[in-house]
Amino acid sequence: MIESPPDFRGVFRTDLLARALYAEGAGIARCVPAAVAVPADVDDVPALMRWSKREGVALMPRGSGSGMAGGAVGPGVIVDLSRLREVGRVDVDGRRIRVGTGVTRGEVDAAARREGLRFPVDPSSGAFCTIGGMVGANAAGARSLKFGATRPWVHGVRCVFDDGTDVWIRRDASWPVGVPAVRRLADAMAQIVAQLGREIPEHALVHGGVRKESSGYAIAEALRAHGHLVDLLVGSEGTLAIFTEVELSLLPVAGATATILAIFDSLEAATACAVEARIDGATACELLDRTFLDVAATDGPTGIPRHAEAVLLMEVEGESATAALHAMTQLEARATRHGASEVHTAVEAEEEHRIWALRHSASPILSRLAPRLRSMQFIEDGCVPPDRFPDYVRGVRRALDHFDMPGVIFGHAGDAHAHVNPLVDVTRNGWQDRVYGILDRVCELTAALGGTLAGEHGDGRLRAPLMDRVWGLEARAAFAHVKDAADPSGVLNPGCKIARDGDLPFAGLRHDPAAEPLPAAARAVLDDIERSRSWNRYRLDGIPES
Repeated sequence: MIESPPDFRGVFRTDLLARALYAEGAGIARCVPAAVAVPADVDDVPALMRWSKREGVALMPRGSGSGMAGGAVGPGVIVDLSRLREVGRVDVDGRRIRVGTGVTRGEVDAAARREGLRFPVDPSSGAFCTIGGMVGANAAGARSLKFGATRPWVHGVRCVFDDGTDVWIRRDASWPVGVPAVRRLADAMAQIVAQLGREIPEHALVHGGVRKESSGYAIAEALRAHGHLVDLLVGSEGTLAIFTEVELSLLPVAGATATILAIFDSLEAATACAVEARIDGATACELLDRTFLDVAATDGPTGIPRHAEAVLLMEVEGESATAALHAMTQLEARATRHGASEVHTAVEAEEEHRIWALRHSASPILSRLAPRLRSMQFIEDGCVPPDRFPDYVRGVRRALDHFDMPGVIFGHAGDAHAHVNPLVDVTRNGWQDRVYGILDRVCELTAALGGTLAGEHGDGRLRAPLMDRVWGLEARAAFAHVKDAADPSGVLNPGCKIARDGDLPFAGLRHDPAAEPLPAAARAVLDDIERSRSWNRYRLDGIPES
């Protein structure tokens, strides 16, 4: 049994009930960790890190557990950072805010809006996902079409490196090469440049043409003219350092917004319109394909004709209502030119909310399909070059049909980025083989189209074993070199992002009927969390040891 680290002031639990509560997250993985550590504050993390390196014990940082790729579910010691909840003063003139990594995105945005500002990166889990998790995965969301993913909005990160060194890394300061891990990272980057040549990272270390990327390490971003170590750290999923605080850049709130719902009789027409939506200044452009609409209709009339092949939900904004209305009119005309059979618009907040409710209608329905059908997100984050997006969606449909498996397809069409929820009948013989078959076909499809398997959710443990399907040898070697430089002892979230020998995408599935059940008390808490979509709503120190 692992003993509590000396000098650690937070909660440290090794009993089965506590560990079982962290055996699952929002994704499909299940793995009971060896222990759970809950640092009391930011100053508690270095002691835990020093102990980890000295004892060779793996640490896995976790925020709200809302990640889909299994990066915060694994066999080592879970480090629950949810108590790091300090919200600093909003710097209105500098448009920045400093927060602990346990603060949720919704709380950051609320604090900013009280001062007439906002944090524009908005994943659908924004009400409960933590800033630490967003920075770790380079999370994005619907409005990344205009505002991009998390990385450019991170001005600085407070890092605890492998030896316990606690230091701020900021864009307006040079790399602190006096820190051993930072010096090793700087040397590793220089070696990568020397080996590949300055011109190669642009095409060997990126998926050219994709608009969103959270796979691998952002080496190419860090090597660019205005790149920085911050770029490399964002998206590293707890494998290079543990983040305890983040300084974020903010944006003034929009003066006004407007929403367009466009109905299309062909997927090609919808995706062609989506790819061009940013020309008219769309802040968001979401695709609901036929599979999604069919599921949504099981809960009552949606107002969408049954012959519709796809729906686009688009948003524009402006400094004034007049500017937003002008942008809406332009986007409405574009949808009509692309063959939309119906176009509906809204400028009042209540009507906009009603239209966008369709986008969020499927998740509650999918959760009610159990126990026979389980929504399993194992091909849920593919992103391809925009002109290949129709090929991607149709290819995913063919893969699902080939293995006789229903599924729901939706996502950020303006970025050519799709979320796919296969609906797996776990009572049917051979369901695991069908899951692996679909995964194999979609990996092959993504690679053929020049895409990435992880647009915004990270590699985690789900996609780390699949890196060779979409990344070349040069890129994988460079990623491994960066990981080894920052974490030579291999204690920072091992198996996440960089697979180990023998690692598989599905080491343990929480929906597998044959899996060993968790303790009943833990199962009840986890089921309640999933129903309410409020991860880390409980406090571990309020749960008695089993």
